Amino acid sequence: MNLIGTPYVLDEKEKQIANVLKEEDFDVMNIQLRAGEEVKEHHANANVLIVVRKGKVQFMVEGTEHIVTTENILHMKPQEKHALKALEDSDIVVTKISL
Repeated sequence: MNLIGTPYVLDEKEKQIANVLKEEDFDVMNIQLRAGEEVKEHHANANVLIVVRKGKVQFMVEGTEHIVTTENILHMKPQEKHALKALEDSDIVVTKISL
């Protein structure tokens, strides 16, 4: 059992992208963005689950806009190109599940 901290740090600094846990078949990251901050287009070689713990985030996935909030979860398939922009100060958990 591991209890892994993901403290909210945006009060102290701007954009935070941190690897939280890396295992053979999955990775977990924590991304914290201030409103207006972006992550440029990229892709992953894994299934990706996005959980927004705080805020509201605009994802562009293969050219289609999706708004992700605390009330939904975004699933992306391997190789789907995506970019994101925080519409509000946001705290995001990203889980990459290897094939």
